[in-house]
Amino acid sequence: MKLDIRYAIFFFLFLTAHNLATAQLMKAKAIFNKADSLRGTLTPLRTCYDIKYYHLDIKVDINNRFISGSNLFHFESVDDFERLQFDLFENLSVDRVEYQGEELHFERSYNAVFVNFPNIIQKGKIDSFKVHYSGNPITATRAPWDGGFDWKTDRRGKPWVATACQGLGASVWWPNKDHQSDEVDSMLISVAVPNEVMNVSNGRLIKTEKLDKYYTKYHWKVNNPINNYNVALNIGDYEHVAESYLGEKGLLSIDYYVLKENKNKIKHLQQNTKETLEAFEYWFGPYPFYEDGYKLIETAHLGMEHQSAIAYGNKFQNGYLGHDNSGSGWGLKWDFIVVHESGHEWFGNNITAKDLADMWIHESFTNYSEALFIDYHYGKEASQAYVNGNRLAILNDKPLQGPYGVNKEGSGDMYVKGGVLHNMIRTIIDSDEKWRSILRGLNSKFYHQTVDYLDILTYLNAESGIDFTKIFEQYIQRKSIPVLEIVRRDNGNVFCRWIAETPGFKMPVHIGKKGQPRTRYEIDATFQALPIKVDSTGDLEVDTFNYYIGVLLHGI
Repeated sequence: MKLDIRYAIFFFLFLTAHNLATAQLMKAKAIFNKADSLRGTLTPLRTCYDIKYYHLDIKVDINNRFISGSNLFHFESVDDFERLQFDLFENLSVDRVEYQGEELHFERSYNAVFVNFPNIIQKGKIDSFKVHYSGNPITATRAPWDGGFDWKTDRRGKPWVATACQGLGASVWWPNKDHQSDEVDSMLISVAVPNEVMNVSNGRLIKTEKLDKYYTKYHWKVNNPINNYNVALNIGDYEHVAESYLGEKGLLSIDYYVLKENKNKIKHLQQNTKETLEAFEYWFGPYPFYEDGYKLIETAHLGMEHQSAIAYGNKFQNGYLGHDNSGSGWGLKWDFIVVHESGHEWFGNNITAKDLADMWIHESFTNYSEALFIDYHYGKEASQAYVNGNRLAILNDKPLQGPYGVNKEGSGDMYVKGGVLHNMIRTIIDSDEKWRSILRGLNSKFYHQTVDYLDILTYLNAESGIDFTKIFEQYIQRKSIPVLEIVRRDNGNVFCRWIAETPGFKMPVHIGKKGQPRTRYEIDATFQALPIKVDSTGDLEVDTFNYYIGVLLHGI
């Protein structure tokens, strides 16, 4: 017994010292500036008005990498106010702000713009103002991982331009209330481009307008709520192919826009798209944007989940640029970008995190959607192998959840570690029928809504009948994984407990003797006896295939 106590004390002191050092390091790194707070915090100057409709109307001068135009803000006042904030990166000029035929006074601080109205806007009033702006937007050097305009040309030398701004913010190229919590209800996107190319944006093309011998304007109407970072331009010399898919809500229009040089490769997209929609409507429910259709648009960058207008750059091949990152082989059966970015239509676009800190909601579920695609078409065993293989990419460097109010997301582990977490939740629930019902229920309950950590956790707890609070805290709000400590005493009896950063951590796990079926045991942070006797700790097996955990075996 003394050895056990000494070991426990040593481990506790080690863990405490490690946690203190980690906390100090994180505190040193977590220094945010005023620009972060202006973008990430919901102050009264942002919550005082609720965006209902935008009309973004711009011209893109490709030769000079210059944009100019306006955005109409149509809003409902939530409170009485005389002053509000909208956002536009400081390298772009606010030329004027119009309200009821007059120009309004405004001030700028970093990427925030503060507008003063001549009179109090009464609570409940429906009103609007228009921002005229211009300038050279930031050029993305590594789209889509950094934000801005991706200025490219195709192999024939024609312009090939796209926007991508998730994380950095939509205000990098157009004025808006740049916070994920306020999704505009509908939107008109009007973009004038040189006649030699066309623009493809979100929603449906309702009008093409020839402006002069140099420019044509394309008007795209978005009928569903859309988050500002999803609004996109895609400019190129495109070949367009249209078809439809009979889904759960009827006929869904599908449009493919690829460079003319690649028009003979559209069949690859058609097969992957239909397989993806079939699998995801089964697991998640109806595609959330039937009114706006589904599009895949070829881009020079790898891809982005732009709502109803997915950017595609995987070069018409299966895998992730031809590779299977899981090492299981199952990732080469399908086109990664079609599947992953389409998964975001449910998790990210339908269900959207209110704060960038909870971007794990988007990426964890969408990473797991890849496994569910495999499950639907190739079986559960293949799906589990894919999830397990993905663990190789996990760093456990910091929590999946970022800090609130400063426009910062958490660890990149939100992808694969998040997917592994959902696979564990499925294992713990131990009913694929219930798990599917929960996934579909999430997309129904939070249809076209913004959510946070507690929304997802509360729903999961209620629908599963299992308290996942401690599990969520450990895997999302902490950086390490829990360690299952198993002790075999001299008489062969086995005791175990969890060692974790989360106080009072508890989680079931399957344990058994080698070669025999494993039994599920409810384990917490205190040592408890298992109804197992073994000659050595080597005779024990823990299910580390379905549970992403550490295991510490020792005897006394």
